[in-house]
Amino acid sequence: MPGERTTGRAGMIAAQVLVLSLLAVLTVRLWYLQVPMGDHYAELAASNRTQDLIVPATRGLIVDAAGRPMVGNRVELVVSADFHALRKRDDGGAEILARVAEVVGEPLEELQKRMRLCGPDVSRPCWPGSPYQPVTLAEGVEPQEALQILERREDFPGISAQQLAVRDYPQGASGAQVLGYLQPVTQEELEAREELRAQFSGVDQVGRDGLEAVYDDRLRGTAGVRTLAVNNRGEVTGVVREQAPDPGMHLVTHLDERVQEITEKALAAGIKRARSSGKPTESGAAVVLDVRNGGVVAMASLPSYDPSVWNGGIDQETFDELLSEKAGNPLTSRVTQGQYPPASTFKVSSLAAGVAGGADLKGTYACPSSISVGNRSFENYEGTTHGSLSLHRAIVVSCNTVFYQLAYDQWKADGGSAPTEGTADVFRKTAEGFGFGEPTGIDLPHEAAGRIPSREWKKELWDATKDESCKRAKEGYPDVEDPQRASYLRSVAKENCTDGYRWRAGDAVNFSIGQGDVLVTPLQLARAYAAIANGGTLWEPRVGKALVSPDGGEVQRIEPEKAGELQIPDEVLSYLRSALTEVPKSGTAAGAFNGFPQDEVSIAGKTGSASALGSESSAWFASYAPADDPRLAVVVLVPKGGTGGETSAPIAREIYDGIYGFTKKEDEAAEGAEEGEEEKEEPERREPALPGGEPRSELPEIRPDGSFDHPGADA
Repeated sequence: MPGERTTGRAGMIAAQVLVLSLLAVLTVRLWYLQVPMGDHYAELAASNRTQDLIVPATRGLIVDAAGRPMVGNRVELVVSADFHALRKRDDGGAEILARVAEVVGEPLEELQKRMRLCGPDVSRPCWPGSPYQPVTLAEGVEPQEALQILERREDFPGISAQQLAVRDYPQGASGAQVLGYLQPVTQEELEAREELRAQFSGVDQVGRDGLEAVYDDRLRGTAGVRTLAVNNRGEVTGVVREQAPDPGMHLVTHLDERVQEITEKALAAGIKRARSSGKPTESGAAVVLDVRNGGVVAMASLPSYDPSVWNGGIDQETFDELLSEKAGNPLTSRVTQGQYPPASTFKVSSLAAGVAGGADLKGTYACPSSISVGNRSFENYEGTTHGSLSLHRAIVVSCNTVFYQLAYDQWKADGGSAPTEGTADVFRKTAEGFGFGEPTGIDLPHEAAGRIPSREWKKELWDATKDESCKRAKEGYPDVEDPQRASYLRSVAKENCTDGYRWRAGDAVNFSIGQGDVLVTPLQLARAYAAIANGGTLWEPRVGKALVSPDGGEVQRIEPEKAGELQIPDEVLSYLRSALTEVPKSGTAAGAFNGFPQDEVSIAGKTGSASALGSESSAWFASYAPADDPRLAVVVLVPKGGTGGETSAPIAREIYDGIYGFTKKEDEAAEGAEEGEEEKEEPERREPALPGGEPRSELPEIRPDGSFDHPGADA
């Protein structure tokens, strides 16, 4: 029995020790939770009684150089749906959507389509944003409609109605490709961009193109945070704290809204004239640059579109049209993304290259109707001949055969089809020195690089296409209905199959007049002519001029940046400028500028007509003014529009007329005839879009209420 008592006593002691140990552990744990971790758990407890609401910032405006609005904001009532809340319901939210459709007056099928997440196999309308943000069902809702939803929340679970800022485009389709548009944040963007996740409000949108995309982070501003007090039933009982959103900065551009309007109207009228004369053109591009800093004063690409179509979702038909070749690809900016043979406007580069290769700037050159290169004949436009002339006159009358010969001579000096190492290759190098063949660096997305072909490029192209060329050389083109064209294509295929890797004499002479495989964008050409005008500086073009805070207190200038210098002697540059000044007076653009007051504003420029097999020529005119004190460069392109002198030069004339306030005599006569007046001897002046032809250098002022003080603001 003593042993049993001993055993029992030991068990009790062990139990007591265990209990005391547990109490000690519990005491230590309680101390740890209450003292070291007390603040942490106090915050967690508070978070159970509060809820953070991200408040989106007001997006900054985009204005022209004078402060005129190009993109603004307007407030609309928007009805949205919680994607997950509706999808969790047994009927997928169909009953609730039907009630919403009845209130807002939209077809139920339309709202159901908007609730679908966009994907490769999903047609528009659909939701392009994240499924974790409210899906927009209807914009521009009437207040009484929104009140029905807000006052009967039990009938509309997962549905919200609130006021949101929506982008407004007071100029409609004007400059649409430059300005860009907004779309909801996608889930992929949220996962990839930390700054979006940190400030995600659930209704955020981001720039998808143009300036809206490039300056998105500055325009969007910084979201605020409102901490709400909630009870255990989730009801809001008050505001605990609030950090106000910081509005986005306004973007002041180099654009001038009046010049933009003039440019687009002149381009549209020129395309219409070309079509009425039988040309198959449907598109065009025009750009106006400040030659002293690369500022983009106007940029037009037609056809265009109204960017407000993106607001509230876009239907499939409209979406397809924006991407349609038949509709002219209105989303594409032909100024920065269109790539075309520059034709005779390229001769400014070829003249400089010819002189660099040894041609005498003061020499005399033959301009026959054609020259033979190898087994081919290369002709002047329409077989014209001009006898012997200077390089100056060759630019004025646009003699192709002079430049053919310069290029052919240089090709032979470089070794022909079997070049030696270290060839001069001055035509290619000079063209690259003009900025061709690479992006200009403009502050717009998706800029094309153009193409300056070379011997190396030709070899790479041959490697990639020789199998198809050899196949066509053997089988021909049975799919081509025109026998003559099919025969020509087969002969080209045979030539490419056997030695398409060689830089042949025909490649060199075509290069000299901006034909063949040479491609440039209208913006590249405008920058090159601006460099000729300003003494040789290649600027990176800029649309943005400054970022300004809503109260005007902070100004961040977007400084112009030099991209390089033309590597040609001053003597050659002066020679080029002298020749270009004569083109609108006695050369290929003289007809377009007949009656223009050249004694007041002298125009310098060059026409170009890019031919293509089986297609109408594309019309170019590249220019700057005033010729004696250059300030503006204007380039116009009308694909399939005919010759530069008949189609593009008159468009540029209208742009200059509007900028300087000139009026054509025939315009005055037509107005007088309508009013029953006699024709006036001299045209009257109208208000110039740019007084003195000077782009605005100073920034517009911001009023105390945050609006810009611009011409017509109080009208």
